[in-house]
Amino acid sequence: MTRHPTTIDDESLIAALRLASGNDPVPAQVTAAARAVFGLRLPGADTARPVVTSAPQGVRSTEEPRLLRFVAAGLTVELEVTSLDGLVDLAGQISPCPGAGTLVEIRTPHLTESRPLSPTGQFAVTGLPPGWFSVVCHRPESLPVVTSWTRIRP
Repeated sequence: MTRHPTTIDDESLIAALRLASGNDPVPAQVTAAARAVFGLRLPGADTARPVVTSAPQGVRSTEEPRLLRFVAAGLTVELEVTSLDGLVDLAGQISPCPGAGTLVEIRTPHLTESRPLSPTGQFAVTGLPPGWFSVVCHRPESLPVVTSWTRIRP
C-alpha cells in the first residue's frame, strides 16, 4: 500500500506558520548581538563611504593586500588589509592629516583597538579577527568620521 502525503491548502499553511512563529522566541545570542551592534553607533558622525580603487599594476604575487578607500567630510581614509595565519593586519592613512591629538579606532563587533595618528596621518593594527570592521577618526574639535562597516575575509 502506497501512502501519499496529505496536501495542505494555502490558508492552512499560512495559519500553521503564524502559530509556529509565535512560539519561537528570539535566541539570546541574537538579542545580545543586536544590542552590542546598536551600542557601536555614533550619532552625529560623518560617514565615510567606500570609493572604488584600482588594483596596483605589475604585482606578481597572488597574496597582494586588499586596498580600500573611504571619503567624507574632507578626509580620505585609505586602508591596506593583509591576512596572515587567519588573522588580519590593517595599515591606514588619513589625509589630509587632521593634526595632533587625533585618535583612530578600529572597531569590530567584539573589540575596539585605539591608536594615536602619526604626524603623517598613518596608523596600524595587527592580529584582528576576520569579520566586520569600521574605522573611526576622532579629530579634536570636530565631529568624528566613521567608515561604513566592511567585511574582512582572511
